[in-house]
Amino acid sequence: MSHILFARNMSGHDQLFQVHGWNNNQDINIGPNSEATIEAPDGTSGAIIAVHDGCIGEQAEITKCGFGGNDFIDLSNICGAGGNLIVQQVGNDSTRKGDPRFMQNLRNAWQNASQETRDSLGQCVHCREDGTVARIDAPKDFPQLEEFVRTFADGKTYIGIGAWGGFAGNPSDNAQSSAGQGSTDILICYSDVDATPQAATSDVSVVNVSQEPQFAAFEMPQDSGPGIDLTNSSQRECEYVFYDNFWNGNGEAGANFDHPLKSIKLQPGESQFVDLPITFKDNDHAAHGDISLQQGCDGAATIASTDGSNRSNGFTEDVVSGAPDAAIRNKPNGERATDTTVGNWNGGPNQAAIDYLNQIVRQERAYILGGTGVPDVASSNNRLAVVMY
Repeated sequence: MSHILFARNMSGHDQLFQVHGWNNNQDINIGPNSEATIEAPDGTSGAIIAVHDGCIGEQAEITKCGFGGNDFIDLSNICGAGGNLIVQQVGNDSTRKGDPRFMQNLRNAWQNASQETRDSLGQCVHCREDGTVARIDAPKDFPQLEEFVRTFADGKTYIGIGAWGGFAGNPSDNAQSSAGQGSTDILICYSDVDATPQAATSDVSVVNVSQEPQFAAFEMPQDSGPGIDLTNSSQRECEYVFYDNFWNGNGEAGANFDHPLKSIKLQPGESQFVDLPITFKDNDHAAHGDISLQQGCDGAATIASTDGSNRSNGFTEDVVSGAPDAAIRNKPNGERATDTTVGNWNGGPNQAAIDYLNQIVRQERAYILGGTGVPDVASSNNRLAVVMY
């Protein structure tokens, strides 16, 4: 039997991975906010390894359907690090391995380290011009680096060699080799900020990552002006309508449904850049955006900056098929969608929809009610990337 490895790049840049054991041992380069799928038959083993500045770093090590019919997965930093990576069985957060904020914890530890410690690690810790850590070499080759990494990541990831060839290894490392639960699809997530997969949180009732379509990364035209890098990640053709704001340029947004700017149709997996006026939510020479479910929802959506700041928000879960009937108002074509949470021409707020979306999506990822609590996504180049599911 064969399963799928879902390698997800949640950063705002291309990320190169070495693939050992599958994909004919060919590297894969995954675009920003994109995902690649790799077939992994039961009984096979291999690794997905992030590459930074030509050097290998964090890696997900996987054995499919090993002893007892279980997957064995772990996240290793013994060869270095330059980003955040986790690995887990799809839909089972309890099997997650790795520190989703490894690099942030590394940089904090480096910032607080004594000058003596920094001097001892100067050969194997590589910093940018501003002094922040860009990557580290292999802790297995530098005992002082292994000791330093254990101060913030011990028990979260493989740091040393572990039990091997008669060597007892470190107990914290050995514990990383615990078995999963059966043989399933595997999710690997990479991020510069936080590699915690939004689509695999424990409070999501319907998550089937294995059915998410793979889509190609969109290359932003270098000479394009303000606008949206839009991707249709659904499995059907969709039309998207862009409306002007009632309050252009003053930091507030409100769709003027009487004044559509344009509409486009995209095929499944298709991406297109949509140019928009500079006044489109531009109050500080930057584009601003968020995801709102206040007038209903018929599919997931994410929004991200494209200026390298790695800001993003939204969700990728299917929140419609598992919604209670009381939270649903069918669209004119008969398709299911969650009802309004604030009221509109069809009636007042739907409390069942409010309660359901607060449980599944939560206000910090998308506007369910008005007010605050949804982090703003800003992009200084006036271009935002939106993926509609």
